[in-house]
Amino acid sequence: MPKPIVGIVMGSDSDLGIMKQALELLEQMEIPYEVSICSAHRTPDRALEYAKAARGRDLRVIIAAAGLAAHLPGVLAAATTLPVIGVPMASGALRGVDALYSIAQMPPGIPVGSVGIDGAKNAALLAAAIVSTFDEAVAATLNRFRSEQASSVQAKHDRLQSVGYQEYLAGGKQPS
Repeated sequence: MPKPIVGIVMGSDSDLGIMKQALELLEQMEIPYEVSICSAHRTPDRALEYAKAARGRDLRVIIAAAGLAAHLPGVLAAATTLPVIGVPMASGALRGVDALYSIAQMPPGIPVGSVGIDGAKNAALLAAAIVSTFDEAVAATLNRFRSEQASSVQAKHDRLQSVGYQEYLAGGKQPS
């Protein structure tokens, strides 16, 4: 099994249902990853050790998912120079807006990239783009993925033009 180059860290196992989207996409793109659960508040020493040791384990990027105060991405970023991508999780009374602000408003000097609330898939795509800067195989895979997306949108457009909006919305027959 290839050595992981993307680390995925979640503040709680309740984040796994959303983060599964990132795991599946990384698997699809054949990008090796590792997964961990550690909390910035409940296991702060473990979170710091994870980040400090990440470069030594040859990780190239960390994806960190957290809700509410969402301190995990910032704590990890403070302990490593690797890029950290924060995934704000929809939780609590504000449904992730607080987490989004927490991740996006890091103090100067310790940046954390952020995707949208529950944006696990985009976090994996951003990690793939970072990895693609030094790995041509990942760059080719990412280009294929984007090409497939474009083809899918074109097929939907062609179908809409062929059957009209009413049949399209009704789930009409796909053109041959």
